[in-house]
Amino acid sequence: MPTDGSKSVAILGGGCFWCLEAIFSEIQGVTKVISGYSGGKVNNPTYEQVCTGTTGHAEVVQISFDPKVISFNEILEIFFAIHDPTQLNRQGNDIGTQYRSVIFFHSDSQWEEAAYAIKSLEQKKIWKDPIVTELTPFNIFYPAEDYHQDYYKNNPTQAYCSFVISPKISKIRQKFNHKLKPIL
Repeated sequence: MPTDGSKSVAILGGGCFWCLEAIFSEIQGVTKVISGYSGGKVNNPTYEQVCTGTTGHAEVVQISFDPKVISFNEILEIFFAIHDPTQLNRQGNDIGTQYRSVIFFHSDSQWEEAAYAIKSLEQKKIWKDPIVTELTPFNIFYPAEDYHQDYYKNNPTQAYCSFVISPKISKIRQKFNHKLKPIL
């Protein structure tokens, strides 16, 4: 698993990267979250290119975390709680392959943990439809444009933030209160 000093990295896609970034930024042990693109065939894609659905990229977040504080498995637990992994190439009204549910694994152990998490969730029958989350080997991550970084924090009253992201954050604050960073 790649590390940044004592930090590990996860690359996850589950709909709009603004949602994932806003949520994972609140989690203890997460040291940095960057919105970006992965899994496509165009070098240094722009948001406009990715939105066409023709580049093959997914909107993702690169999560740097301290595995002494939060495990990859706990990251996955939160990931599967904040999006619907049974929706193929969409999350709610966000439609297209760029919004697919995907885990870009960096190592055999990340693949094993992700595959086990999916199998466990399917056995629990949390959703009536099968999980379609892709497990894809990590290749390259491209950070999104600056205006996408910290989008929710910088635009909390924007309509998408108010109606889509805020309810997800409320859900996570209730379900994973014990994993949130302390409010200073």
